[in-house]
Amino acid sequence: MSFGITELVIVLVIVLLLFGTTKLKSLGNDLGSAIKGFRTAVSDEEEIKSVTDSSEEASNTLQQTEQSESKS
Repeated sequence: MSFGITELVIVLVIVLLLFGTTKLKSLGNDLGSAIKGFRTAVSDEEEIKSVTDSSEEASNTLQQTEQSESKS
């Protein structure tokens, strides 16, 4: 049982009548800013992870260099 175009239009008209255009506009704005905030948080988390990974690699390289110098 799937929705066709006609059913979706009817549902949208009913929602429009129940909430009104101003309420739907504010709901759309709120939803958009929530999605934008989520994307920002995800990209910040990925950036932090990449910086942490690169600093760990640099630390490991420094430790290996120090160990090889101490053996010489």
